[in-house]
Order: sequence, then C-alpha cells, then structure tokens
Amino acid sequence: MTATKAPWVKHPGFYIREEMEERGWLQRDLAFVLGVPEQGVNMILSGKRKISPSMARALADAFDTDSDFFARLQLAYDMAHVEAPAPSIAVRGNMQSHYPVREMVRRGWLAHADTPSMEAQLARFFEVTTADEIPYLAHAAKKTRYEDRQIPPAQLAWLFRVRQIARSISVPPYSESTLVKAVGELQQLLRAPEEARHVPRILSDCGIRYVVVEKLPRAKIDGACFWVNGGPVIGMSLQRDTIDNFWFVLRHEIEHVLRRDGQDDEVIDEDLAEGPTVLPEEIAANAAAADFCVPREKLDSFMTRKKPFYYEKDVVAFAKLHQRHAGLVVGQMQKRMDRWDYLNRHLVKVRHCVIPAAVADGWGQMFPVST
Repeated sequence: MTATKAPWVKHPGFYIREEMEERGWLQRDLAFVLGVPEQGVNMILSGKRKISPSMARALADAFDTDSDFFARLQLAYDMAHVEAPAPSIAVRGNMQSHYPVREMVRRGWLAHADTPSMEAQLARFFEVTTADEIPYLAHAAKKTRYEDRQIPPAQLAWLFRVRQIARSISVPPYSESTLVKAVGELQQLLRAPEEARHVPRILSDCGIRYVVVEKLPRAKIDGACFWVNGGPVIGMSLQRDTIDNFWFVLRHEIEHVLRRDGQDDEVIDEDLAEGPTVLPEEIAANAAAADFCVPREKLDSFMTRKKPFYYEKDVVAFAKLHQRHAGLVVGQMQKRMDRWDYLNRHLVKVRHCVIPAAVADGWGQMFPVST
C-alpha cells in the first residue's frame, strides 16, 4: 500500500498560524486564550499533533468561527495523507454484497484465500471461465440468463451447490414408469413423520438425484427441479421444517419431473406454502401436491359438512380415516382458510428424519465434492 500524494492539503496548524497572524498573536497568546501549555500549541502548529474534537471546538471559539471548521480541516488532512486501501477490499466488498461469500466459506463451499484466489474459486463455483463472467457482479461482461430471469444471487448460489452435489452422485437411469409407481408408494408413508426417511431411497431407485441443501441467508427457496446428464434432480432446502411443507414441496417437484419441466431452464420454487402462482406448470404442480397430501374432493366434503366449526377431534379422525398424519390435513386447511395459526401443534418436524438418509449439505455438515 502507498500513501496518497496530496501535498496541497495542509495540516490544520498552517491555517491556525494564518489566523494568528491576522490577529498579531504569538504562540503564548493562543496558549493563554485556550488555557493550555504553550508546548501543546507548538505541536499543533508544527503539524506534529492532530487536533482532537474538543480542541477543534476550542479553536473555533477562540477565533470566532464555525464550530466544525477545524474538525473538517483535520479530517481533510487525515484523508489526504492516509495510506490507500488495498484494491482487494473493493473486490471482496463487491462479492459479499451480491453473494454470502463468508457463509459459503464457512460451509466449505469455498476455501478461505486471498482475493484473486477467491475470485477464481467463485468463477469455478458458477461454472464460468473468468471472474468477469460471474453472474450479478458489477464487473460482469454481460447479463447472464439467470439475471434475465431475475433469480436472486443467494438463490443462485444455492442452486449451483445443489447442481454441484448432484453431479457427484450416481443413480440408475431415470424411469418415468417407476416414478409413477413410486408416487403410490410414497403415499403409504404419510401416516407418520419418521416414514420420510424412505424418500431418498425411493427417489434414487427411480433415477432421481435427490439433494437437500440448507438455504443461504436471504435465499427464500423451497425446492428446485432441473436435469443433469439426462436425468432429473430434485433439490430441497427444508427451510420450513414441518410435515405438511415437506410432503407438499416434494410432491410439487415430483410433478415437475413427471411433466419434464426444468430441462431447458431450472425450475426454482419459493414460498410454495403461501405464494400465489399463475404459471401453468406451477398451478399443475400445486394441484398435484395438494391432492397428494389430502384428496381434494374428500377435504372439500369434510370442510363443507363441518363448516364453520372445525374441531380438532374431527380433523384428527378425518386424517386417520384417510391414512394421513393430521399435520397434512391441517396444512391444507390452513391454506384454504388463510389461518396460519390453526392447530399448529400438528405440524411436526421431519428434517431430522430425512437428513440422515439423504445426500445433505448444511446444518453443520458438508457433503464432499470434487471441483
């Protein structure tokens, strides 16, 4: 680092001396006015001592000028003579402003290194040749298709981590007929939260790469569907750890696979629990997911018969009759009534059942991949 060259910016002592000359004051006169030792005044006039905020106020009173005048002179002098910061600071600031780089380092997605190495790692992470091609960074040579689709940077980093992991795992060739049968098998698991542990195996047998990655800060995302080497990938964040959200998001992404969505552009789903949608493929996936969690006609009939009093005992009995955990029924009823506090105690957690059986990254563990 080198010092900034600005010789025309004088130390405040230079301007104090000019004020003294205007008044015909000596050093001892100014020391008398300020009530300080003459040696202290000499140190300021010779540029060997900075002006403190309290001294700046005192000098302003002594010379009857603006209270911030001498403080601004000192600041201007300090800024003009401070060492120039390393250029890498601006580069790191730009990276961190767009991507949670520090968190990515903490999780082991990137290795802590000097700035040029960090840029190179980030370029490899996003599968581009140079730092100039990294999406969203201010120096990017041109907009990428991800920016055109307005995918937030933190979501994009999550998506690329799912892709990175998916490429490192092996599954049999994808079979659509096997997946159709598997949907029926998955329905047999809806009675108890611990049954979710079978999901990774069932999907793998169908030729689906199932990857769970903890979401990054500022990345609201439920799941994604895309294809790698001719086979489908389902990524989930499990950001809402409830039994209804887990099964709804899973079946939603399965429907995308069955429709062969995500082959050209990745399907990224966020806020599936509450967010409205108008895209035909999302409407179809939502309908399939809702019907999977609770048969819509059966739930329509139940809610019509019980309206306006939906007692807990009736909901539990209805869930048992249709071989569902009560949390799945409650989840669908919450959406229909727009009452997100209704019988919340039935929305039990399932993440702890899924993570041990899945290819997972996050929550204190890192899935090793070769880059």
